[in-house]
Amino acid sequence: MAMLDQIAQQRQRLSQRLIRVDAERTKLSGQLGELEIAERALSRFDGKVVAAQKPKKGRVAKTAAAAVATPKAKASQQARGTSLGDAALKAVKAHAKGASADEVRKYLSRKFGLTVRPNHLGSALQRHRRAGRLENRNQRWYLPAMA
Repeated sequence: MAMLDQIAQQRQRLSQRLIRVDAERTKLSGQLGELEIAERALSRFDGKVVAAQKPKKGRVAKTAAAAVATPKAKASQQARGTSLGDAALKAVKAHAKGASADEVRKYLSRKFGLTVRPNHLGSALQRHRRAGRLENRNQRWYLPAMA
């Protein structure tokens, strides 16, 4: 019976501890709600978000820096009106004797003002290769020969 008493005591201690943790969680949840309300009120006066927003179901939360940086990046890319894939094709067309990936990157930077990561450019070029719009021979990109 001593073992059953020890188990019962341990169970009771754990349930009491769980009750305390639940009470603490409820208290912290209320404080978090108050802070979010204060943050929204301050953002109305200040015009910008001070901290990250609470994540909601089905949506991705943005930090203040990401929320501010994202529209600028999209606006500069949309202002040009050319996607990376289209710009890469134009860059290869501009090089009659074929273009290396590095030459394509430099052309995109110079003519379109795009700063492109090498892996993103490689993905765009490979998509064109798979679609039959480009060929890769000796580490250089060419337009396919018309037959």
